[in-house]
Amino acid sequence: MRRRRLTHAVLASLLVLGGSSAAGTIPAAAAGSSASTPSAPSTADPKPASDGLLAAMQRDLGLTRRQAEARIAAERAAAVLAPQVRRTAGETFAGSWFDAERGRLTVALTPDATTGTRRAIGAAGADVRTAEHSARQLDAVKTRIDRLSAPPGVSGWHVDPVANAVVVDVVREDRSDNDVRRFVSRARAAGPVTVRTVAAAPRTFAAGTVGGDPYYTGNVRCSIGFSVHGGFVTAGHCGRPGAGVSGWDGSFIGTFQGSSFPDNDYAWVSVGSGWWTVPVVLGWGTVPDQLVRGSAVAPVGSSVCRSGSTSHWHCGTVLATNETVNYSQGAVHQLTKTSACAEPGDSGGSFITGDQAQGVTSGGWGNCAGGGETWFQPVNEILTRYGLTLHTYTG
Repeated sequence: MRRRRLTHAVLASLLVLGGSSAAGTIPAAAAGSSASTPSAPSTADPKPASDGLLAAMQRDLGLTRRQAEARIAAERAAAVLAPQVRRTAGETFAGSWFDAERGRLTVALTPDATTGTRRAIGAAGADVRTAEHSARQLDAVKTRIDRLSAPPGVSGWHVDPVANAVVVDVVREDRSDNDVRRFVSRARAAGPVTVRTVAAAPRTFAAGTVGGDPYYTGNVRCSIGFSVHGGFVTAGHCGRPGAGVSGWDGSFIGTFQGSSFPDNDYAWVSVGSGWWTVPVVLGWGTVPDQLVRGSAVAPVGSSVCRSGSTSHWHCGTVLATNETVNYSQGAVHQLTKTSACAEPGDSGGSFITGDQAQGVTSGGWGNCAGGGETWFQPVNEILTRYGLTLHTYTG
């Protein structure tokens, strides 16, 4: 029994999602000691993805194994290049995204970008496009919309670099609602806005207690996100500061040390009592665990996979960053939207691209039988907020 406990103690420090069909966003946070800065990808490791992650990408993205490996390598290069070209572009930067068909980063620049700037970014390995509005202008529009009070029929809004506009998502059955129409009208007045219709409103992915899942607090079951030195990060809606956390066998793991929800959806839990942390994503005994080597941010358009205690491995693409999601409990800001599915109990679990940690599961709509969309709280924001250090593999 002690051996089983130790095994699950390791698993409890892995990144895992627990999903709920009626839940929404979760902020992930972690327990740790020293302050942290985002980790860069390691260039020494020849295999940045486990067989399990590659298999999930093949299943969910329709790729061959070779295509999945090539895509991870190209996305890794794009993640390193993205912050460099943004600095080069300066005020003329209008957004960037990963083009899966070309396997390259695309950078949008405003018309006043110099020929030298365009050539420098092209020489660095990115494709260049011209866009009317700068990223700074679009961010300002989104900030103005953030100040509005959104009705339930508006599910969220984000800056879309490809559309070069702020996209406002409206639930299909509520698009004729007077409050929704009034909000959209006020949003359009803030600047360039495109309205998109979505199938359902977002919800968090916490779930009631179910035996054998990663951790519990009260009658809520959620999933562990990424290990940090001293604990792990998870969703904020899963527990409040001071709440005790139990593991799969009912034994005490630790305590929520920090938590924020709504506005944010992240938290961190200190770990003790014989439990410890490891830099891996749980493979559930059916696929090899995935090592975590850093937290370089994947651009829009990149593949992303998640591991959850309910739905296990599922993959999709990054659809948007810095999105404001309008949950029934209140708006949550700076989330990343993906096409990966999740289910009840997956809240707080891990999102990863290759071997780079991306964030913890917050919420979404749909399920893994019919599809849907899921949001995560970026892990680097959590590390910075609580001064945590991501537990990474350096071998």
